[in-house]
Amino acid sequence: MISARNQLKGTITSIDKGAVNAIVKLSVANGLTISSTISLDAVNDLKLTEGKEATAIIKATSVMIGLGDLKLSARNQLPGKIVEIEEGAVNAIVKLQIADDVIISSTISMSAVKELGLAAGKEAKAVIKATSVMVGA
Repeated sequence: MISARNQLKGTITSIDKGAVNAIVKLSVANGLTISSTISLDAVNDLKLTEGKEATAIIKATSVMIGLGDLKLSARNQLPGKIVEIEEGAVNAIVKLQIADDVIISSTISMSAVKELGLAAGKEAKAVIKATSVMVGA
């Protein structure tokens, strides 16, 4: 068990190896792909190969929420619908449904929730840098 809220099971669809790192792409649901940048040592230690089952692990604090058409360098921009917002004094946990059985949790400031006008039922995107995605096998 680990404390990261977002643990998305899927199948590795590709591994693009560089000099020290690799970009691992994982198909998680309904054609959605999560990209992760991890070290070649991790690829080898975990014995990652195309077709292998794996889990994308993402801390809620590494998930940003965006609205509309975003032009960003972040590899992972997952569209969905906000299903719940748990408000706290300073931060909120925003839950975004990106597929039938897949919900991504994001911890963002209450200021951001208010400035963006976030509410249950609103369309949004989970934005995650590939370097913030861990892979478990």
